[in-house]
Amino acid sequence: MTKSTILKRLLNSKATLVVPDAYDPVSARIIERAGFKAVQCSGASFAIAACRQHELDIGFEENLARTAGIIDAVSVPVMADGEDGFGGIEQIPHTVESYLKVGTAGINLEDQVLDRQPGTRVIDCGLMQEKITAARSTAQSAGNPDFVINGRTDALTACATREEGLKEAIRRGNLYLEAGADLVFVTHVKTRQEVTTLVRELQGPLSIAAGLPYNLHDLSLQDLQVLGVRRVSLPLLLISSTIQALQETMSALKAGDLGKVVQDNLLCDYAEIQRLTAVSARNA
Repeated sequence: MTKSTILKRLLNSKATLVVPDAYDPVSARIIERAGFKAVQCSGASFAIAACRQHELDIGFEENLARTAGIIDAVSVPVMADGEDGFGGIEQIPHTVESYLKVGTAGINLEDQVLDRQPGTRVIDCGLMQEKITAARSTAQSAGNPDFVINGRTDALTACATREEGLKEAIRRGNLYLEAGADLVFVTHVKTRQEVTTLVRELQGPLSIAAGLPYNLHDLSLQDLQVLGVRRVSLPLLLISSTIQALQETMSALKAGDLGKVVQDNLLCDYAEIQRLTAVSARNA
């Protein structure tokens, strides 16, 4: 059974699939060891970990290499952050083929205009449909019809009002499902009411991102499970918690207080590190 088939079965079950986002191989392995059944790659976290100011600073080849390293570290399915496919419609077959070759189980493809201009804009809906159709056709031609395509729309914040944005996100999401997406990823969802509307109106599974500044205190994992969200990603949670832990440790050391680092249990036991990085634990 392929990793894509495993991932698709998880998404087709009634349970909400929670997929924390990894930024490197060791974070991916920690996700797996914690009991999560899949891993999502995060372009935003890749950029932060590489000390880049913008997600656009991580190009296709670097994203692919970082994704491959994560796949190599775990045995559970891994989804790539395929951004906008890293180009126009002509680029999609190469992008999808490349992710398939490194063992990716699925991919996020988004309709956001990726540039350095302020504000959120989305590409023509028809063009996004073409990209999804091309991605699906490429996966089928490569012998992996179960390759999971997560059609992302940023329409919610690209319109004049959230009400208009929600309607446009639903319209686009249903068209992306028709084009071959397995589920719809709507970004910037803030409230339970927005989730309820999306679950009701979308003609397929809903994916949202949680644990972000705009919804961290308003949407719990329990809420999302009860409301029927099929997939929940956590794009910045691991990299944020890692940075906070490092800052606390460095502050204690700068103050000359090594004892505080030990007392506050800020260090991972070295034996645990050896178990975590053991070659035998890697994906066969």
